[in-house]
Amino acid sequence: MVKIYSKALDTSIEINRIIGHIKGKEPGPTLIFIAGVHGNEPSGVFALYQVLEYIRVKKTPIKGSIYAIAGNLGALEVGVRYKKEDLNRMWTDAKVDELIHNKNKDLKEEAIEQQEIFGIISEILESESGPFYFIDLHTTSSPTKPFITVNDTLLNRKFTQQFPVPLLLGIEEYLEGTLLNNINQLGYVAFGFESGQHDALSSIKNHEAFIYLTLVYSETIGKTEIDYANHYDLLVNATKDLSPTYEIVYHHKIGQGEDFQTKPGFTNFEPVRKGQHIATSNNIQVLITEKGNIFMPLYQKQGEDGFFIIKAIPALFLSLSTVFRKLRVDHILPLLPGVSWVTQQKDTLKVDLRVARFMAKKLFHLMGYRSRQVAKNYLIAKNREATSKNKDYVKTAWYGNR
Repeated sequence: MVKIYSKALDTSIEINRIIGHIKGKEPGPTLIFIAGVHGNEPSGVFALYQVLEYIRVKKTPIKGSIYAIAGNLGALEVGVRYKKEDLNRMWTDAKVDELIHNKNKDLKEEAIEQQEIFGIISEILESESGPFYFIDLHTTSSPTKPFITVNDTLLNRKFTQQFPVPLLLGIEEYLEGTLLNNINQLGYVAFGFESGQHDALSSIKNHEAFIYLTLVYSETIGKTEIDYANHYDLLVNATKDLSPTYEIVYHHKIGQGEDFQTKPGFTNFEPVRKGQHIATSNNIQVLITEKGNIFMPLYQKQGEDGFFIIKAIPALFLSLSTVFRKLRVDHILPLLPGVSWVTQQKDTLKVDLRVARFMAKKLFHLMGYRSRQVAKNYLIAKNREATSKNKDYVKTAWYGNR
């Protein structure tokens, strides 16, 4: 058990790895909330603690199971992002394979945290029947309006579009080794929610509202069991003037040993222009490369992502992508010069950029692929739809829109 402190509430609570678990009398979904994967983000932990306490005190009837898991306990205790290694960059295929086969015997700091979290999630997946929902709760170092981060599958998109907050699609192309990306590869509904700035009281309130809406939309609790309108309106008012959906068009990654400092005053979603001075790197000006909106500018010492540039996605593009994916239009791509399948399952493409120069990322996104440039002339694109467990959710109200 560790004691963690909230600057916003000026109070401390003591928690275990499992913050709480409530099992309903009736069968239903399994919700796994994870908070505090970064130790300087206690907002989600406090919100989960308070929501679960409310459900217990009010004896709110629920269906299925609710799990609340604390992330980096050691870092949460001392209020730092991480102690040795970023826990939310450790979930690569190679490191998860080590966990599965118990290859790493000399575990320290975040490796111990990861092993415990992996064990709990594995046990839940074995003992519960689902359908499963994974929600990763975060905050940002800069002031921000709330938003959802989601791997762009039609399954994820369909569930998260119920919320009155903007979606940011495809961040997994830029952040390697996140917990959510690993879970998404298993095919479950999984997404992140960023509620506000680390130490803002509004961040806890936004987290609480989002948790309650998640419980309603997943059919874990009834809408009449909570003050639904108040929670919904809170998030509506917090996200005014934002587009429904965004994508990343640029990522400024900080190199090892780089002295990166963002200029004061930038807020998430703030419009920026090409050539605008945003930061300094080793005393050299960093300029915005293209017009868009600034996203997650770094205002803390720890972290390897300086900032992102995002742009709104037109509704027509989203509609087209839905049609193209359902029709499996991607299967004609290997007929084009310079494009070939990598796997027998036909879920991964290799693109020779010397031949297929026309193969832009936008086209892959349209078809449901995420891409990474593995060499100067080659791009590997993996189908995000291939592993989706759509059948697990077909009987839910949100999936069938009944």
